Amino acid sequence: MSVPNQIASPHAEGKGLAAGTLGLWGSTVIGLASTAPVYSLAATLGFVVLAVGAQAPVAFIIAFVPMLLIAFAYRELNRAVPDCGTTFTWATKAFGPWVGWLGGWGVAVAGTVVLANLAQIGGIYFWLLVSPDLAENVPLVTATGVVFIALMSWISWRGLEIGERLQNVLLGVQYLALVLFVVFASAAVITGTAPEGSTMPSADWFNPFAFESLDAFVESVLLALFIYWGWDTCLALNEETRDPKRIPGRAAVLTTLILLVTYVGVAVAAMSYAGLGGTGVGLGNEGNADDVFFALKDAVFGPWAWLLVVAVMISAVSSTQTTILPTARGTLAMAVYKALPKRFATVHPRYRTPSFSTLLMGFVAIVFYVGMTLVSDNILQDTILSLGLAIAFYYSITGFACVWYFRSTLFTSWRNFWNRLVFPLVGALLLTGAFVYSAIDMLDPDYGYTVLFGVGGVFVVGVGSLALGAVLMVVWSFFADSRPFFRGESLNRETEVLVPEEEQKIIRSVDGGVG
Repeated sequence: MSVPNQIASPHAEGKGLAAGTLGLWGSTVIGLASTAPVYSLAATLGFVVLAVGAQAPVAFIIAFVPMLLIAFAYRELNRAVPDCGTTFTWATKAFGPWVGWLGGWGVAVAGTVVLANLAQIGGIYFWLLVSPDLAENVPLVTATGVVFIALMSWISWRGLEIGERLQNVLLGVQYLALVLFVVFASAAVITGTAPEGSTMPSADWFNPFAFESLDAFVESVLLALFIYWGWDTCLALNEETRDPKRIPGRAAVLTTLILLVTYVGVAVAAMSYAGLGGTGVGLGNEGNADDVFFALKDAVFGPWAWLLVVAVMISAVSSTQTTILPTARGTLAMAVYKALPKRFATVHPRYRTPSFSTLLMGFVAIVFYVGMTLVSDNILQDTILSLGLAIAFYYSITGFACVWYFRSTLFTSWRNFWNRLVFPLVGALLLTGAFVYSAIDMLDPDYGYTVLFGVGGVFVVGVGSLALGAVLMVVWSFFADSRPFFRGESLNRETEVLVPEEEQKIIRSVDGGVG
């Protein structure tokens, strides 16, 4: 009979999360799954081609640049401060509590908005697979999406290890479908069996000076930014990684590089096979832009077309689970440092997950999804179009935080000069420019699907959601429990990775079991 020992070491247990669960492989898998590669390509590739035509591949490459540069910022900050609060914690250490709080809010906004979209896509594709006629039944699709959010919230609450095993399988299915798509499409082009309008790849597709319009160029890059977003999930799991100072940063850089090869490779294969024409399966056909894979599945896969439908559904559903992870851990960290009510800091004593934050995240996402669907599908679509603002907002904050946090060491070595100053600063400036340009563009009443207060509904939703965070921050600052945070006492530059004040005691038996 084993004798239980009570272990409550702040620095060994971090915030009470399951330390040492993930390695480099697991972190990279979760980072890739968070981007929903199959769904992201299905929903974005067609619109990028409509915007810039044959320059779509180079647009993906250009959009990759700020992502990679910000990944260096994440890596450097994580090495110094491996805290699951990521942007919130780092920005607070660099700029103080107000900027840090807003950075954490940006992460939460992006997660909530994309969860609603992923749930809807998962529901639609589930019924396209089971009974296509029911895919247009809004109440049924919405109910199915709610089930997906609830299920993935439960998996996230149940433990990171089970989530990692699930993501290995789901990501494997996605990449199997993508590899087969590239192989089948390329073989058809080479053998001359591709549809009329197909073309061999051209070096001009990679010419960054061939864009004919600045507006079209910026639009394509902003669209492409969305498909890279999500790689930072592996950084939010740093306290649950075996080597929290090194593995998450390596996984982030590795994830972005894998995504670059994936997106450019699939884009070239799809453009070669379908061509850029405005009719039939051509990618210049606006009717194909909503979902390139759905338009090409029968031609490329024949009787195996259902595999692409399964892959898109799995992509959306798996990303639903991984999207919950960083938001739940971000709010956990905010509560630990008293930037949110202490209830958010609750860690499950057995599963060692942010129990309250995880379940609340799922609940909020369900309410948001159902609420937007009841109001108008157009409003829901506008929330998705506004997502880029939240992404650019907190990524740019992270880049600037890296520069300022390490300001005393920027010129002590060439490595620090590039990795802590040049790369993060350029990435942050590029994303700030994208944010400003997008916000101005979104003011146009014709932008998006709705008009609110005389301007584009996308602008109102995007900027309004970030402004709501500022209001909530001010309101919370009046509560007594928040004073240690806003006074810079509970989290400042010198603060180490902390545990909740009322630490969860983990009961561990001498044979290594947890109970």
